[in-house]
Amino acid sequence: MVDLDLNIVLDAAQRILLTIDKSISVRFSKDAIHIKLPTTRRLADFLEVPHYYVLPILGMMEMDELITRAERVGIHTTNKGSKMFVALMHEHYKNDAEALLGPTIFEEIRRRTDQP
Repeated sequence: MVDLDLNIVLDAAQRILLTIDKSISVRFSKDAIHIKLPTTRRLADFLEVPHYYVLPILGMMEMDELITRAERVGIHTTNKGSKMFVALMHEHYKNDAEALLGPTIFEEIRRRTDQP
């Protein structure tokens, strides 16, 4: 059984979005960038763990203000979560992110999420 933590769940989300779905939903606003994460069930299926194993990690992420969850809307990163998510994406999946988004858009997302 996998011992889940924040990094494993974020890595799974990035692999799903960038290498399987080859689709990422990014919402831009004046002061923020929010990235939509896969559903809890999709993450659990990908990690081959029961659904209820993923929920505490997401609960912790919500308490740490990395994500917001809303019924029928989904899971989205907050400003703080976007900064972490994009930094990890750049570190581990830069080529996949640039192939999907293009280098200019990916760099702009990186620039805007790195702002205080």
